[in-house]
Amino acid sequence: MDWRRQQRSGGGFCGAGGVLQGHGHEFRVGIEPAALEMHRDPQTHEIILSGTGQMHIEVTVEKLKRKFNVEVELQSPKVPYKETIKGRAEAQGKYKRQSGGRGQYGDCWLKIEPLARGKGFEFEDKIVGGAIPRQFIPSVEKGVRNTLVEGFLAGYPLLDVKVTVFDGSYHDVDSSDMAFQIAASMGFKAALEKARPIILEPMVALEVSCPDECMGDVIGDLNSRRGKVLGMDTKGHGQIIKALVPMSEVLKYAPDLRSITSGRGSFEQHFSHYEEAPPPVAEKIIRDSAAAREAGKQQVH
Repeated sequence: MDWRRQQRSGGGFCGAGGVLQGHGHEFRVGIEPAALEMHRDPQTHEIILSGTGQMHIEVTVEKLKRKFNVEVELQSPKVPYKETIKGRAEAQGKYKRQSGGRGQYGDCWLKIEPLARGKGFEFEDKIVGGAIPRQFIPSVEKGVRNTLVEGFLAGYPLLDVKVTVFDGSYHDVDSSDMAFQIAASMGFKAALEKARPIILEPMVALEVSCPDECMGDVIGDLNSRRGKVLGMDTKGHGQIIKALVPMSEVLKYAPDLRSITSGRGSFEQHFSHYEEAPPPVAEKIIRDSAAAREAGKQQVH
């Protein structure tokens, strides 16, 4: 069984229980209020277990093994990257196939442009004069939506994109729903290539509590993780440091903070927003994704 976990230290959660499924069975796991949280990530499909630190997670896993005889494998959660575009572009998608009998024909012109962060996806129909029959416009949109999920650069979902279908052509006999879906996917991919696609990485808002004498080391460590320190507050003989940090840089932050502060530091984190990944980071994400897909193909064969 595969059960991913997300480390978290010093924070509380609401929740009284969780359901764990594996080997055809369902186990209801008692979870202490304000201590553990379990959910399935909708993008990576992993089960994420969050707690007050690595030891807390490991004790919970041991409890599962002892009480339910459930073997749990712990791994760092996958980072839910996204993709988007920075430019505008137009492209044609034309799908034509003739193999005896009825053929397949779909042809559409698409314009794509970026939307403000958080707007998701918009589709606009600007077909005039019946260049594409009305019944095939939903087919064009479906072809685009299917490609959004697949991504373009590294296989991560595309977001904050507007797509407009503004021209095309059809065949009285050979045009079909599937032909226009394929044509739309082809046109969308061709436009994406010219629209300056980029990788977006998730940022987390981090609040780190530490003794005064550790503040410099903690800030230096956050800077090394590409973090942006937003401010500091004094609390007794300690400091609360607020920062924005890429999620990928704090997946194993709990043991590192414990080492820096000799066990006297704690932190809370929550998702903040998505930002464009720097070119070196984006290039590595794309390489790793390509390598993972290639490894998957070799396993299948």
